[in-house]
Amino acid sequence: MRPGIDVEVHEVGPRDGLQSIPTVFTTEAKLAWIRAEAAAGVAEIEVGSFVPPKLLPQMADAAEVVARAREIEGLTVSALVPNFKGATNGFAAHPHKLNYVLSVSEAHNQSNVRRSVQESLDDFARIIDYRNADPQLRDIVVASGVATSFGCTISGPVPVADVMRVAEGLLARGADELAVADTVGYGNPRQVKALFTELFATIGSDVSVVAHFHDTRGLGLANVTAALEAGVRKFDASLGGLGGCPYAPGATGNIVMDDLVFMLESMGLRTGVDLDRLLEAREIMETSLRGEPTHGAYAKAGPPKGFVPASAVAE
Repeated sequence: MRPGIDVEVHEVGPRDGLQSIPTVFTTEAKLAWIRAEAAAGVAEIEVGSFVPPKLLPQMADAAEVVARAREIEGLTVSALVPNFKGATNGFAAHPHKLNYVLSVSEAHNQSNVRRSVQESLDDFARIIDYRNADPQLRDIVVASGVATSFGCTISGPVPVADVMRVAEGLLARGADELAVADTVGYGNPRQVKALFTELFATIGSDVSVVAHFHDTRGLGLANVTAALEAGVRKFDASLGGLGGCPYAPGATGNIVMDDLVFMLESMGLRTGVDLDRLLEAREIMETSLRGEPTHGAYAKAGPPKGFVPASAVAE
C-alpha cells in the first residue's frame, strides 16, 4: 500500500471495458484516457490484453499501449493474458504486471479460455517458470484472476471449497497476487464477506488480494463494503461502469470507478484520487464512445453540500 493511502483502486476499463463494446478506440484515445486517469491519482491501470486480434480487435494495439503507458510517471501498467502464448507476448511488452485469467467454474473456463481448470493451473505454472528463468523479467508481477468465484451464468452456484482450491493452487505455483472476481454479478454482501473471510483464513492475511465486482444486479458497491469488512483493501473498477464478460451472457457492468472513489472517500478511506480530475478523465473517455451507455450516480448528482474527501483532509 502506498503511503497515505487506505484503499487502492485499479482501473480496468481500457481492457475489461473496451473488450465488451463494439467501438474500437484508437491508440491515442486509449492513451489520452489512461494519462488523464493517472493524473487524477489512479495508480494502477489495466491497459489491454494479449489475445488474438481476430477475437478482440479492440486489443490489437496492446503492446504499443503498454510501452507508451509505461512512460507515465508513477503508474503501474498491467495487462491481461489468457494463456502461455499470451503471456510470452505480454512479457515481451514488459508491463509492470501481468494478470492471468482463470475461472473457478469449469464451464466458464471452457467457454472463456477453452481448457479445464486444471489445464489452466498447469499453464500458469509454465508462465511463472518462464518469468523466473529470465532475469530481465523477474521484476514483472504475475497475478491471477480467480473468476466466477461467486457464481456462474452457465453452471450456477460455485462451491467455496472450489474457490479455495484454485486460490491455493495458484499461490503454490507462484502467484504474486490474487484478484477474486464476481465475473457475472452473482455475489451478495453476506456471501462476499463470508468468502473473503474464509479466503484470508485459508491463505493468510499477507497475500495481496484484489476484489473485482460487477454491478449486474445492483449490488456492486454493497459488495465492496462487505469485502472491506473482511479485510480487502484493493478493488478493481471502471470509469462509467464500462465492461462485462463477452463469454458470460447477462454479465454487464463493472462497478463504477467514480462512484467507488466517492463512496470510499466519504467513508473516510483515502484513495489518493482527485474526484474532479477523475470526472475530467471520464469525459475524455466518453468522447470516443459511439452510443455505448455509461453509468454512475456521482457523475450525475455531484458531491453533496459540504463534502470533503478523505484524501483532501489528509493533505
